[in-house]
Order: sequence, then C-alpha cells, then structure tokens
Amino acid sequence: MTDMRFGLEARTDWAGPLARDQEEVLKRAVAKMVVFGEQVGVSTDQMILLLQAGLTVRELLEYLMSRKTDLA
Repeated sequence: MTDMRFGLEARTDWAGPLARDQEEVLKRAVAKMVVFGEQVGVSTDQMILLLQAGLTVRELLEYLMSRKTDLA
C-alpha cells in the first residue's frame, strides 16, 4: 500500500466547539471521504459501522485506499 502522510495528526487534547472555519474544513473532508468511499464500493453506513467498531479515521482512509488499489 502507498505510504500516506497526513498533514494533520489526531489530537487527543481537543476540547470545545470548532471554529466556523474548522467546521467547514471538516464538512468538506467528510464529504470527500463519502464520495471516495462510494467510488471504491464502501457505503456511508459501512464507514460509520467501521468507525463505531473502533477504526480510527486514519485506518479508515488506509482501508479505502487499499480497496482502490484492489480495484485497479
């Protein structure tokens, strides 16, 4: 699998509401993940179940990327 580097690391010390610009960035990122998931055959409901089962967002992205390479 391709080594993926993320510009933002998960923060465990986060507290409080997001600023408006942060919320917009998060909404766009989630929308892109949903579209990408559908392109590789993973529904939004399936992604939610994977996250609820304990996958981190990073692990979910890696899983989606692995499905993309499987389809190629």
